[in-house]
Amino acid sequence: MSWAELPGLVDGPEDRRLVSLVRPADWVKPAPRGRYNLVVLGGGTAGLVSAMGAAGLGARVALCERELLGGDCLAFGCVPSKALLRSAHAAHAARNASSLGVSSGSVEVDGPAVFRRLRHLRADIAPHDAAARVRDAGVDVYLESARFTGHDTVEVNGATLRFSRAVIATGSRARVPEVPGLAEAGYLTNVTVFALSEPPPRLVVIGAGPIGCELSQAFARLGSQVTLLGNKPQILPRDDHEAAEFVAVALRRELRLELAVRVRRVERRGEVRVVEVEQAGRVFVVEGEEVLVATGRTPNIEGLGLEAAGVETTRRGIATNDFLRTSNRRVYAAGDVAGRWAFTHAADAMARVVLRNALFFGRSRVSGLHVPWCTYTDPELAQVGLTLSEAQARGAVTLTTSLERNDRALIDGQTEGFARVHLDPRRGTILGATFVGAGAGDAIGEMAVALQGGLRMEDLSATIHPYPTRIESWKRLGDDWQRAKLTPRVAGLLRRFLSLRR
Repeated sequence: MSWAELPGLVDGPEDRRLVSLVRPADWVKPAPRGRYNLVVLGGGTAGLVSAMGAAGLGARVALCERELLGGDCLAFGCVPSKALLRSAHAAHAARNASSLGVSSGSVEVDGPAVFRRLRHLRADIAPHDAAARVRDAGVDVYLESARFTGHDTVEVNGATLRFSRAVIATGSRARVPEVPGLAEAGYLTNVTVFALSEPPPRLVVIGAGPIGCELSQAFARLGSQVTLLGNKPQILPRDDHEAAEFVAVALRRELRLELAVRVRRVERRGEVRVVEVEQAGRVFVVEGEEVLVATGRTPNIEGLGLEAAGVETTRRGIATNDFLRTSNRRVYAAGDVAGRWAFTHAADAMARVVLRNALFFGRSRVSGLHVPWCTYTDPELAQVGLTLSEAQARGAVTLTTSLERNDRALIDGQTEGFARVHLDPRRGTILGATFVGAGAGDAIGEMAVALQGGLRMEDLSATIHPYPTRIESWKRLGDDWQRAKLTPRVAGLLRRFLSLRR
């Protein structure tokens, strides 16, 4: 591939090193080896886990990837975005160190250095997804486009691969809204934004989901004047609305946030993009040197020959049942293209479901997965299981504790936020949890384990946590539940019992 075909990369030493690992120019296409146990279309997280997992178990496996191994997560998602956020949060912490009694003086952001660091880290992590590593694990790696030609065949650049089972793991791409003038004016996506050399003076972000919120705050902290536009009344609309409001309040301190808006048109005037916005009947314009589109994801299902394989699709992607099997009993789907969750860790988990079901007659159900997620703003917002609205619809009990009750949050001066648990009112079984505040992504892991293990609130109360930590908030909620069960009648009985023991 030429550099023109890699719009999110820069022809420099870091990205050349990246490409040499995940799409080496001198790669030799393997010869097909008869019938494969598994043919994988797509070399992102779901595809790599499927291919290497199957090969590690002794299967004959082929993997086909038309762009970069590692997928969006490595090149244009988790890795570069979190590298950018780390620099942004460091700049913010330095500017606000005086609240901790530390004088940091003037804080300057070296924009080009921030983006060089991002690309350097991306290349450092690339060996985990390198073509040679996958090949050495026993996988036939085809760095070319693949398409189904029948119910059990795939064609790769003239070669036919026959399979017993196949998995579609082709991921997703940025969904671009149909806004008049947007294409002509030019815009950034999660791919091209990381090809910038430094933060733009002004940035307009369209879309207030996780990507839009994270990158808006990152660029604001790196020195850009940011306007964030959301089409719904709430940012992060999939999340607990009270938790999302904590994040919205924090964002408003650092950037301009406009919600419940409709972008009417975009126009380019010289080096400036002018975005016309309608909000409750009022029309106004915002300007920026760059416009970033973060309005969701679209599954990559084009050009795969799905009709030849008899694989049905929906608006959300490949249609699958609870076992991730498609309408073709030989073909499965995992990751973003399966239309459930657009998270790297979810793609990994779904690939493991596919391996059990496709290769070993397993009956693992995707509905049995408890997938947490986290938006890495400051404060972070993490969720697993039922959200507040879902819990209310189920008649669940909800318990909440403010981080103002947590000693570590008080010590660190980061008391904005709360921990929340939803539970079955009869058995005390944990059904869902939300954490908004510093370290939410780490804290939610304990609740993911709780859901996976079917734990109850008394288990939280009985768990010993190191002190002082934010995850003690879960123990506090367990204690709150235990106290709530101490009704006046029970308390009276206990008092009489203990009086007899004096």
